Amino acid sequence: QVQLVESGGGLVQAGGSLRLSCATSRRTFSTYIMAWFRQAPGKEREFVGRIDRGDITSYADSVKGRFTISRDNAKNTAYLQMNSLKPEDTAVYYCAAGRSWSSMSSAYGYWGQGTQVTVSS
Repeated sequence: QVQLVESGGGLVQAGGSLRLSCATSRRTFSTYIMAWFRQAPGKEREFVGRIDRGDITSYADSVKGRFTISRDNAKNTAYLQMNSLKPEDTAVYYCAAGRSWSSMSSAYGYWGQGTQVTVSS
């Protein structure tokens, strides 16, 4: 069982920045592919980005160039740095852990509880 705990969400003005964290106590954290998804009200959960065991990253087109995913295996923590935020980035953000290099939510077996990000115009 992998428990993931997100933090760092909040309210920010358009153009601002936030950094989300996703922490686990699991010592095998470094062996997982970590991903971030988001879900806006009335919309389906969508892929934001992912990072593999070797720090290779991949992003959705909607966030490419603005968001950066990183990980610190010594701290068992993944991060989502969000810059140049837009009102359309408003959503609940979830981190997820899995074994497959995928942008599909079904590929990830472990999920955090989600953290709200609200971007005001």
